[in-house]
Amino acid sequence: MQQLAPPAAGTAPLPPPGEPIITVNGVSKVYGEQRALNDINLVVPRGVIVGVIGPSGCGKTTLIRTLTGIEVPTDGEVRVFGVDPAHFRIRERTRFGYMPQLPVLFPNLSVWGNLGFIASVYGMPLRHRKRRLLELLELVDLAPHRDKQLADCSGGMQRRLTLAATLVHEPELLYLDEPTAGVDPILRERFWGHFRALRDQGKTIVVPTQYVNEAVSCDVVAVMAAGRLLTVQEPSGLARTAYGGDVVHVQFAGGWVRGEELARLRTFDFVESITRTDDGILAVVHSADRDTRRVREHFEAAGVALSAVEPYEPTYDEMFVQLIARLTTTEERSAA
Repeated sequence: MQQLAPPAAGTAPLPPPGEPIITVNGVSKVYGEQRALNDINLVVPRGVIVGVIGPSGCGKTTLIRTLTGIEVPTDGEVRVFGVDPAHFRIRERTRFGYMPQLPVLFPNLSVWGNLGFIASVYGMPLRHRKRRLLELLELVDLAPHRDKQLADCSGGMQRRLTLAATLVHEPELLYLDEPTAGVDPILRERFWGHFRALRDQGKTIVVPTQYVNEAVSCDVVAVMAAGRLLTVQEPSGLARTAYGGDVVHVQFAGGWVRGEELARLRTFDFVESITRTDDGILAVVHSADRDTRRVREHFEAAGVALSAVEPYEPTYDEMFVQLIARLTTTEERSAA
């Protein structure tokens, strides 16, 4: 079973500490001939932010809908709070909040009216309600628009109000599907600051997102493609998983190098792979701390002029593309 914890030697992660709040065992979901989820295994402990990252259509939303009980797995088992979500009672349903991708609020009500209605659904006492709703409208930067009819609000404003509505009853488990879509960078960081504060209070947050750089704000990142869960990693482990080692950027003073020197470098046992760039190469090695010097010494011994040899920190977008390519290929080889 794939667990949320640092992996051992880049392979299967270790069991998580503490009590799990979500357990997914061998879950698949099939619609006709389409397999939206394919043998998903996942354990989520309490008090973490889990980013679920993958391309559009990879199964992120289907997974979340299965965790809420909206969808029932074709195969496998799901437990949230120790209960099958399909059999949730009112007590379990009030313990989580779900922010879907599509609008679910009432266009003919005002911003304040929508939020007040959701608060009443969850039985929030009137004496606490006004202060709570004002806090949430401040968080999502909608306080000046509280009297505006939702139909007159932009799509981004409606998304922000949906987030506020999801948070209104202070649930212990949050599913936030693309919570920062259409949100400006300043407000996006405010949201993530609030998510981290909720995590620090012991809340558990699952965030499907296509904003790959948001992985840095998560405690753990689950990467999905084509209905499969490819890997579960701490953000710091994504680069090694994506590239199969540490990456060293070699820049040549002349902008190029003879092919035979690259061929010789590939024969060294500490080199995993080499990729050409516009100004040099990216060499994947076992350890950047140790092997950067060895790469430099190889080219200097061959008389190749260098402008820089240094560890390379790929962007999260680069990691994601590499992860999908590398792990999807691995899955295909394993299935063959």
